[in-house]
Amino acid sequence: MYQTFETPSSPDQGPPRLAALRETLADLGVDAFLVPRADAHQGEYVAPRDDRLAWLTGFTGSAGQCLVTASRAAVFADGRYTVQVREQVAPAFEKIDWPATMPATWLRDALPEGGVLAYDPWLHAKGEIERLEAGLAGSGITLRPLEANPIDAIWPDQPAPPQAPIVPQPLEFAGEPHGQKCARLGAALAAAGEAAAVLTLPDSIAWLLNIRGSDIPRNPVPHAFAVLFADGQVALFADDAKCDDVLLDHLGPTVNIESPEAFGPTLEVIAREAKGPIRLDRGTCPLWVAARLAEARISWGEDPCILPKACKNPAELQGMRDAHIRDAVAMCRFLAWFDAANQQSLTEIDLVTRLEIMRRETNQLMEISFDTIAGAGPHGALPHYRVSTDSNARLEDGQLVVLDSGGQYLDGTTDITRTLLVGADTGPEEKAAFTRVLQGMIAISRLRFPQGLSGQHLDALARYPLWLAGQDYDHGTGHGVGAYLCVHEGPQRLSRVSDIALRPGMILSNEPGYYREGAFGIRIENLIVVEPAAELAGADARSMLSFETLTWVPIERRLIDAAALSVAEIAWVNDYHAEVRARIRPLLDEPTALWLDQATEPL
Repeated sequence: MYQTFETPSSPDQGPPRLAALRETLADLGVDAFLVPRADAHQGEYVAPRDDRLAWLTGFTGSAGQCLVTASRAAVFADGRYTVQVREQVAPAFEKIDWPATMPATWLRDALPEGGVLAYDPWLHAKGEIERLEAGLAGSGITLRPLEANPIDAIWPDQPAPPQAPIVPQPLEFAGEPHGQKCARLGAALAAAGEAAAVLTLPDSIAWLLNIRGSDIPRNPVPHAFAVLFADGQVALFADDAKCDDVLLDHLGPTVNIESPEAFGPTLEVIAREAKGPIRLDRGTCPLWVAARLAEARISWGEDPCILPKACKNPAELQGMRDAHIRDAVAMCRFLAWFDAANQQSLTEIDLVTRLEIMRRETNQLMEISFDTIAGAGPHGALPHYRVSTDSNARLEDGQLVVLDSGGQYLDGTTDITRTLLVGADTGPEEKAAFTRVLQGMIAISRLRFPQGLSGQHLDALARYPLWLAGQDYDHGTGHGVGAYLCVHEGPQRLSRVSDIALRPGMILSNEPGYYREGAFGIRIENLIVVEPAAELAGADARSMLSFETLTWVPIERRLIDAAALSVAEIAWVNDYHAEVRARIRPLLDEPTALWLDQATEPL
């Protein structure tokens, strides 16, 4: 399915929908309602049916929430979306900078003592509600779970639940049979004295059982729930319409498929009969699930699939390398087309469409990995800008274009950002900022670091050149990436808030940026994988890690101020471009190969 460019709501639709929600809340006898961007599976991505936040407010960012009372409403979003939320959301909603102002702080002012805040227990995990309750302690405000979501009652054309088929993921790409995974993780539960673990994250279930789906746009995962037992058996709760004989043969006798309607009753049986605690993830398991397990001992711990999934096995790593080579060919074909085009006749949508066509011409693209970000000029200053038919801008001479895109292939997932130059030149401020961003990206790429460090220890290295100039960016430096799974994957991140130790096999994005509101944006992104560092003569006898680069696409040389780079940084750029030529040139047609020669000339 090609990317489309409509929006689920608009600012003028917000006030009447807000009024309808307030009427429903009054009928329910509650004073406020919490609207997250979440679904019952608690992943980052939601199907159109579950995008209640966008439908109510118009805000399409990937993270945020809304609080609605009888007289006030507010949308909470972080610094990535400061401009976007202003543009997409009606004045009837206050725009709150989160986490500078927390929801509990706003509620203390917006609700009277004794007020009742309602929430949908399917859409919130225990950790989130506990933090909210702690923030409201002493306020007299109480929280009440609802049996049904009130937005569903006022959404007349709400899409139907997704019903895409569930398909096996070939073992050559998964690298380990699902039965072996289940036995290994089940044994870990048994060693911890736990009887079972409830799994709600779609990508955890997909990874564990070597299955894929398409219930969530751009993410090859199915909507399902599962229970992994300590003996390696699995109960999978998925609609019969999604499961054919091929899937049943793949899953085999150790996986019992039941209907989604059986999920709650089965949990209640497990609660009564389990011989040990049931593991639930405090950060991702809906409170609805915990309520069904009220009679059981609950062990609040991490989803057992999270860390094993993050540490890619050799087959997954090779698949990711192969996918990136294939994707680089498409990217180089696109960039050669762009440089030869009448650029000022093009729009942002033209770029998005052309790039997707070139990825599809590989004949191996399953889907793009997220809606392509193509932000020209001021739109580039919106890190998560998504072009629509209303916002579609024509390119102008001297502009920068932030182009962030990726592909889903059976063997891997890609995510790459390049900043393009419209015309032959741009201003000195743009070049200076681009060069600082590049220096930060190089610093991470070249890094050697002791085993045991986490993303919070490394994030500042990417920002240091910008900090010297009094500049910064309001997003993390990198996120985890799945292997033909979600393009955003935890638990690892390059971020000042991440304390997860980096381990070999973890894949991360390396994407520092800079954004000047109303003017331009810059981001450069490669994917990297953690690996044991090569031994150095005379080094201490300690375990060190480094990064292998996965992405091989030229970086715009005309935006680099080579005089600002160190000798080592110039060498990195030249070596990187030489490697791009060696890996990608033999796979290109002759005109694109000649373009690549020019694009990768040494600084």
